[in-house]
Amino acid sequence: MARSDGSDEVFAKLRRDAAGCRKCRLWQGATQTVFGEGALHAPIMLVGEQPGDREDVDGHPFVGPSGGLLDRALAEAGIDRSLTYTTNVVKHFKYRTRGKRRIHQRPAAEEIGACRPWLDAELELVRPRVLVCLGATAGQAMLGGRPSVERERGRLLPSDLAPAVVLTAHPSSALRQRDSESRRAAVAALVNDLRVAAEAAAARNTR
Repeated sequence: MARSDGSDEVFAKLRRDAAGCRKCRLWQGATQTVFGEGALHAPIMLVGEQPGDREDVDGHPFVGPSGGLLDRALAEAGIDRSLTYTTNVVKHFKYRTRGKRRIHQRPAAEEIGACRPWLDAELELVRPRVLVCLGATAGQAMLGGRPSVERERGRLLPSDLAPAVVLTAHPSSALRQRDSESRRAAVAALVNDLRVAAEAAAARNTR
């Protein structure tokens, strides 16, 4: 059933329009636009860098290895992913080929800028109580400048985008750790940051 406030219709139109986006060249090598998904008017909105190989094929954000780790971290932090909204600052997969593999490449500033209207529209529609930036690229795109994940992570940061903003590492960074101890520490840090987001969302819900 559609929401009485018309947000479902607005969201459906955004997805249709974004599917045909040609504002930068990334669409040429991508399988499809990967738009955000989740609960409209979610208390927590999670923003990553861009879809990966699996997301590009499936057409959904955070369904690959990083998404699996994010699911586990959210659950451990007491956050129901079905009640969040997840998206990326860039909606097409940017990569280079190595044999049969497609290797992730960081999006350029002009590609991030080309996608910004879609992200702004998502923010306007969802209006989260807490915005979680997953990784340095998302943090830079959302907060400006060059925010340091290590220095700023797990804190409530000031922003006009949402009542509270939390910067943390992208789940893929934990997957890149070379040994199991480092991976456990990276996941634990991510969970702690997500708990800060959960507590901030709950606190703002009671006001």
